[in-house]
Amino acid sequence: MLIDLHAHSNVSDGTDRPDELVHRAAEAGLDVLALTDHDTVDGWPAARGAGSAENVLVVPGVEMSTRLRGAGVHVLAYLLDPAYPPLADELARVRESRANRLSEMTRLLTEAGMPLETADVLAVAGTASSIGRPHVADALVAKGYVADRTEAFSRLLADGGPAYVPRYAPATADAVRIVREAGGVTVLAHPWGRGSRRVLDSTTIAALAAAGLAGIEVDHEDHDAAARSALRQIASAHRLVVTGSSDYHGTGKVGHALGVNTTDPAEFERLLDLARTAAAAAGRDVPQLGVA
Repeated sequence: MLIDLHAHSNVSDGTDRPDELVHRAAEAGLDVLALTDHDTVDGWPAARGAGSAENVLVVPGVEMSTRLRGAGVHVLAYLLDPAYPPLADELARVRESRANRLSEMTRLLTEAGMPLETADVLAVAGTASSIGRPHVADALVAKGYVADRTEAFSRLLADGGPAYVPRYAPATADAVRIVREAGGVTVLAHPWGRGSRRVLDSTTIAALAAAGLAGIEVDHEDHDAAARSALRQIASAHRLVVTGSSDYHGTGKVGHALGVNTTDPAEFERLLDLARTAAAAAGRDVPQLGVA
């Protein structure tokens, strides 16, 4: 069984529609795929409907933006009730903050000699309900200012870059707690990739585990062999589930093909068991696997 627990559609910053994403997962030989768009669950119905047609088990999820000691930390949340008011409020607040910073980012880029308007970003974002820096990057590509998203981030949009604008995100521990209250489970996304490694040491991960964190995304293209080995040791020490995923974004991110990393079926079953326990404890109407 091939299991990929981290993929994005064009509902956030991927380039495939949710149904297209599931179709591509089937073509890649995947049996299980989690849809984890950034801070939105709007792609769930289409993905689960396609899952039935493609014989792919779709795990409903979301990748939540959080902050920890000034660094951005992404948390994958699975099988949670999106109608739980504190969760719905947090996701809406993050999406609103994402949208509100567009005017400031486009102003900074224009002042830097790359004229760009909010309308240009919204045009490339299409029907996405969660707007982010990748859409700004796509607008820069469309204008011919940069070659691709990678160049846009490295030159302009990364944290501390000339066009970077901070936005709201809940504290990581608060996100873990809210997801548990919503009947779901959480996994740290690519914890030692990008800028989150400096704040996610073993002690901090232990504290998050004590607060209810369920797992660590160990096998990810942002982690080299040494990082994966060390993260496995941390996961073992704190009895955390180990997952592996592609972090697929379609053409929006190269080197992250569906199934490039996968989750061991036994670890997936552990995650499902924890999700069942969380749902029972919370008493929430959580989504079921593969059911539209």
